[in-house]
Amino acid sequence: MLGNKVTDNQGQDSDTRLQALAAQRIAIEGVSIEIDGGRFPAKAVAGQPAAIEADIFSDGHDSIAAAIRWHRAGDDGGAQEARMVFLENDRWAGTVTFPENGFFDCTILAWRDLFTTWHKEVTKKLAAGQRIGLELEEGRRLVQSAVDEGAGGEARATLVGLLAADAAYAEATGDDASTDAARFARMGDPSVLALMQQVGPRTNLTEYKTLPVFADRRAAAFSAWYEIMPRSQSGDVNRHGTFDDVIARLPYVRDLGFDVLYFPPIHPIGKTNRKGRNNSLTAQEGEPGSPYAIGSEAGGHDAIHPELGSFEDFRRLIAAAKDHGLEIALDFAIQCSPDHPWIREHPEWFDWRPDGTIKFAENPPKKYEDIVNVHFYRGALPDLWYALRDVVLFWVDQGVRIFRVDNPHTKPFPFWEWLIEEVRAKDPGVIFLAEAFTRPKVMKRLAKLGYSQSYSYFTWRNEKQEIIDYLTELTQEECREYMRPNFFVNTPDINPRFLQSSGRPGFRTRLVLAATLGGNYGVYNGYEICEAAAVPGKEEYLDSEKYQIRAWDMNQPGNIQDDIRLMNRLRQSHPALQDFTNLTFYKASSDKVLSYGKQTGNDFVLIHVNLDPHNTQVFEFEVPLWEFGLPDEASVEVRDLIHGNSFTWHGKNQWLELEPHSRPYAIWQLFAPGVPR
Repeated sequence: MLGNKVTDNQGQDSDTRLQALAAQRIAIEGVSIEIDGGRFPAKAVAGQPAAIEADIFSDGHDSIAAAIRWHRAGDDGGAQEARMVFLENDRWAGTVTFPENGFFDCTILAWRDLFTTWHKEVTKKLAAGQRIGLELEEGRRLVQSAVDEGAGGEARATLVGLLAADAAYAEATGDDASTDAARFARMGDPSVLALMQQVGPRTNLTEYKTLPVFADRRAAAFSAWYEIMPRSQSGDVNRHGTFDDVIARLPYVRDLGFDVLYFPPIHPIGKTNRKGRNNSLTAQEGEPGSPYAIGSEAGGHDAIHPELGSFEDFRRLIAAAKDHGLEIALDFAIQCSPDHPWIREHPEWFDWRPDGTIKFAENPPKKYEDIVNVHFYRGALPDLWYALRDVVLFWVDQGVRIFRVDNPHTKPFPFWEWLIEEVRAKDPGVIFLAEAFTRPKVMKRLAKLGYSQSYSYFTWRNEKQEIIDYLTELTQEECREYMRPNFFVNTPDINPRFLQSSGRPGFRTRLVLAATLGGNYGVYNGYEICEAAAVPGKEEYLDSEKYQIRAWDMNQPGNIQDDIRLMNRLRQSHPALQDFTNLTFYKASSDKVLSYGKQTGNDFVLIHVNLDPHNTQVFEFEVPLWEFGLPDEASVEVRDLIHGNSFTWHGKNQWLELEPHSRPYAIWQLFAPGVPR
């Protein structure tokens, strides 16, 4: 007799709720790609294996199996599965290779694998000398279930043949203990077990909720950026640079090994309250002003500063960059000079003071009277949102697919989520880099909203333990699934204090850290000549080209071009350096030496960096023999990736000296036994 039905607070009766709960017998939780309960997509790279993990377990001792089911978003008919394997402590893992750039839907499936359970139990009973006649019949029924429930093609034929052969053998020999082993050798053959694990009944099949994943193109996860001001590329402080001057610089940038060439804003610059040299509040005649004061009578965000050239010149630059293996990235800065056409055309998009004057972006004690900000609500919603989206799409139409976004944390989160989705609907390969040096949770939220890359605190992490702590957070915590840092070593806005006082060794140290710790990293021109002159007491460049035209001699003595070429060459030739989350830190006896490694497949790279730009470090370090399954006294083959020579390390503990002025870093490739060198 059934018990009385009752209803819960959702209006379900007991029987309905009972059946719903009973159907979900397997526990699935802790899914690695579940970001805020599935609210935001995790990130992957098209064409590269993506690891997905989950905690999966059930009651009792039955074997369970699990798989990842995935398909292109909106294409349920194209679902595919990737089996998961048990790791430890109920943690399971599998890999999926999303074939193309775009959105995908994923879920986790888990079920009780009764044939594997049967196989384990019968193996034990047979080894203990027990009769297994009834167990063999149970196995036959499980195989028959696989046939009845849809195993097709070659699998079906194999299982039908197995059942027929077993029946014939049993009939010929009878039910006798002497035949048990022979029958199980056929029924429990490893090939049969593997086949049944693929096509056998999925008892108590449990399915997790659908989770979104966005597969970016490769440049979103692995890129090397070089930043220049186009107007400073003429080589003459008295002549404004043009796009043709930039084209002439492309061989240099490509020779250094970069693949993204990034420009700050290239739009017309306003004259009202124009900034002068060294950020002075009054510009002298002929001074170019800050490129971030966007807009003049020549146009706004969809226009080009006239002295740079025409749109025809710009498109020619895009084509020339492509021929050199470079992509052009543009700055998307949502701010206007007081001369921007939008102020006349859409005054409702701006804030006005009680006396009728427009409100500047002063941000005391900084003085930004050459800039006014838009607001995003009130009379600006939705027209401003569409206008800004159309600015991005306009430049996409010109051939730009990478945007560095200025101060995105000062604009509404819903705006970014909407804009990025709108742009990706037209071209899912567009990449957005968030320039947001702000609170950690805000930076992570922007990454969740869709930003492909993010500026980070790397610029201010200089000591050994703070680097370890920060990189461990980025590579091991949940943010690894959605936040991809771009480790810029410097920017036009930031002249780090470490570089101001460290000399050439410090520039080499920070370069190596950025290029080998991160999948994405960036350099602002002048870094290669160790440019460090600062405004006294500030992290700002003296004579910053944000406010004046500069002429650069990148070949002057003491430059570190060779270090940059080496880093970019190693990044391109070693798969281990193309990942971000495969980072492991190792022991080095000096608190001024960072020891870390990266491994992808058979490619293992070990790196040591002297963090002290003034003093030699002599230190003991551990060779991570355990990563190859080797004991502490084993030997491993090594190639010095700087000098090219090869040798053998014997034993786990080795000594090394790093003198900062000769070379503050060492990079090795380790070879597991049997791996070709």
